[in-house]
Amino acid sequence: MRTFFSSPVKTVVLSLLIFAGCAASCKRDGAKTASFDPASAAAAKAQFDVLRDSVDIKWRNMTESDDQKIGITRLLLRELKGQPGITATQLQDLDRANTHLKARRYTQQTMASSDLIDQYDTAQDSLLKAVYPVAAPNGNAPTENARNFVEGIQQLDAGVVAFRVQYDRAVHQYNDYLKLHRPELESLGGKYANLQPLSFFTIGDK
Repeated sequence: MRTFFSSPVKTVVLSLLIFAGCAASCKRDGAKTASFDPASAAAAKAQFDVLRDSVDIKWRNMTESDDQKIGITRLLLRELKGQPGITATQLQDLDRANTHLKARRYTQQTMASSDLIDQYDTAQDSLLKAVYPVAAPNGNAPTENARNFVEGIQQLDAGVVAFRVQYDRAVHQYNDYLKLHRPELESLGGKYANLQPLSFFTIGDK
């Protein structure tokens, strides 16, 4: 047996249902707005973490390229063993200098001293200037592998500036954001309590 509401009662019921629906919707929208408040410490942390990851990725790309250059130089020196006019002592000295490069390389912390960057660059440039005449006298490498190794090293060496520019751009964004949102980040405590700006390769920006 069906029961039908009278018109006034039906109107009241429908009104209540609509009101309840609007209230629930507004509550959900309000919750979303609160959780995504761009001025909140949580939002600042999320954006800051993205910028920090970007810096770390740029640093890793740069150091991996440098590691590759050191590795190819090692392969080149091995390729030159036994070649006429090249003594074992020469190769040993060059290989030793090449092996020590990683230990001499600056870090994201120590590069605050531009002298360390200059010292590393000078050491690597001096090594390559000594390697090239031995590996390819007058531009002629003794083997195809040696020629390919020399070309590979030169290409990687030519990309150093581009990697440093990319890193500096990421650091600029990191430092600018830190300057603007330090209070929100410090309120999180832990590793966010004592954040410091990062150093640049560009001397004028240090």
